[in-house]
This record gives sequence, structure tokens and C-alpha cells, in this order.
Amino acid sequence: MQALAIYAGPAALRHVQQHGLLPRHIGVIPAAAGGPKGLMLLRMDQFLFGDWLPRSAQPVHLVGASIGAWRMATACLPDAVQAFQLLEYNYINEEFQTRTVRGRKRLPPPSEVSAAFARNLQQFYGGRVEEVLEHPRYRLHVVTARGRHLLAREGAGRSHLGYLAAYGANAWNRQALSHWLDRVVFSAPTVERNGLGALPFDTADFRTHQVALTPDNFMPALQASGSIPFVLQAVHDIPGAPRGAYWDGGITDYHLHLRYLQGQAAAPASADGTGSIVLYPHFQQAVVPGWLDKALQWRHASTSALDHMLLLAPDPDWVRQLPNGKLPDRNDFKHYIDDHAGRVKAWTQAVAASQQLVEEFAEWLERPDPSRIRPL
Repeated sequence: MQALAIYAGPAALRHVQQHGLLPRHIGVIPAAAGGPKGLMLLRMDQFLFGDWLPRSAQPVHLVGASIGAWRMATACLPDAVQAFQLLEYNYINEEFQTRTVRGRKRLPPPSEVSAAFARNLQQFYGGRVEEVLEHPRYRLHVVTARGRHLLAREGAGRSHLGYLAAYGANAWNRQALSHWLDRVVFSAPTVERNGLGALPFDTADFRTHQVALTPDNFMPALQASGSIPFVLQAVHDIPGAPRGAYWDGGITDYHLHLRYLQGQAAAPASADGTGSIVLYPHFQQAVVPGWLDKALQWRHASTSALDHMLLLAPDPDWVRQLPNGKLPDRNDFKHYIDDHAGRVKAWTQAVAASQQLVEEFAEWLERPDPSRIRPL
């Protein structure tokens, strides 16, 4: 069974029809939040950053939230393939110490999960932050969500009430969510090292702050980008950024449904298509705007913001052949709470199967066939 589904916005489809797809055509690579689902993309990351993209020389913007931010930061390491392999192993084999409450096993509280996450980041990037920030081609953008009003500080009661209000505001109008949360993007310096430079997407859709990503704030920014409310603790007052509580970037930008290469962030068009494609390895077709939009199906459709996007995702029929008939997800921590070895086995098998996605994409790149592309 074919594993890989390829989707495209209209501009990306025209590009493939006229130019095919070459490494130099890529200008932006987004990486979604989604927890363990991101494991299914690590083999594709190894291919893209270890083999395919090194055949070109243009700058590429890497935009990530949550697990996506960790993946894109890893792509900036000189030994990216080995680093992705280590990330895959560590993530799959992470074991949380459960506790028994009233006769039932429970996962650890947010304070313990956050402490473990901080240790993992330190072990993974300790002494290597400059390598990430100074990559000669890749410019990392880490997306976080900063709380306002009730969510400006984390606390028992106020955070629950704040997120309840945020959910209601977002259901009414996505713009209303900005009353409770800001998008804060931590960006590595430009290639010329002389300033922040423009983001690779227009920010008129949502109130956005751009902050320089530095050795002083790299760890807290990356931790904040993956700090799921009520699962991990918020990260407060990140150096160089507006004061406040910072949470998972997926809250405001779950799948990074952003107006790429358009508006104020648009770069001059290249006659040969260099840097004009947003290549998005994703785990599904829908690019959901925010985490609070997951249940709002009417916000899952494509928009003109994604016109330049070529999206790679597992075919849903193929996914049903994976262990448990689905992608790895956070619910597996509860499902396998008494069976760490069982979870490791299921996730290892799923990730091994994802190699088929890589092989099919590599084969398609040899002769890019527009007829394989489905509308995004």
C-alpha cells in the first residue's frame, strides 16, 4: 500500500508543473506541534536535512512549535542525522515514574514532567546552542504562546479559568483569542548576524512579538514551546522577551497555519523558483490553526495562506495498518501506563514503518509527477 500522500496549494502545484521540485526551491519548512505524532516525521527529517537540502545553498527558514521546534532546532546541528536518531531513541524510550493515587496509577505532576524536559534539553543541546544559532543556512524560529490577563501568571484556579475563557473566546472568533494569548516567536539571527530580519510569514492574522533567540533564552524558549498546559508548567519571564507565562506554541499555532511568503514577509520572486516553496512534512492533511481549534472542524480547511505549500503526510489508509491503527500520540502514555515495554515496541514499529514515507518521496523527487498531488 502506498504510504505517502502529497498535497499542494495552487501556487505550489503550478511550481511543480513548471519546475519540478529541487532542493533550491525550498524557502520555508514548518514543523507542527503534536507530541508523539512528530516521531513519524523524524526519518523524513533525516533525509531532508542529511541528504536532500545539502545539495542546495539558499537560506531556509525553519518554523517550529512544541515537538516541531525541537525537530527544527535539531536540524540546525552539524551532525543532524545522528542528532535526529538520538532524538528518536530518547523520545521513544523516555519513561515517567508513575504514582498510585487511590489505587490507580497516575502519570507524574507537571512539575516533574517539566523538570525531566529541562534535563533532556540540557543533555541534548548543552554546549551546542551556538551551533544551532549560527547555522550558515538555516534560520530557526521557535513559536511560543504568552499568556495575558488571567493567563499572565500560572496558578491553580486562575489558569483553568483563563483557558476556559480563552476557549470560549476562540470558539467565537480566533482573533478574540488574542485577548488571552500572544504569539511570541524567538528567531535566530539573520545569516549576516546583523539583526532579526523579517519573519517568513505575515503576522497580520494574530498579535505577534518577535524576539531574538540567544544562548541566554534558547533553553527556556524551547521548553516553553513544548509546555502543554496542565501537563507541564509554564515558563515565566524568558530573558529578552516580554514578561509573562509562556506555554506551548501549539496553543496559538497548532499546525502553523500561517500566511507564508506573502504580505509584509514576502521575498522578491525568483525567476527560477528559488526559495518559493513551503515544504511541510506533516502527519495529516489538515493544517489546523490553533490547539483550541481541534474540535472546530470548520477551521480545518485550507486557505489562501497555504498557496505556496507542498505538504507531505501519511495516507490515512496506510496509518490504519500501524500498531493500534493510528499514529503514536499522548494518549499512549496512559494506555501503556503499566506497560512501558509495550509502548516502546508500538512506537518503534510505527517509526520504522515511516521509512516507507521517505522512500516514496525520494522516488517521487526523481520524477516529480504532478498527477500524484492532491489539492490541499
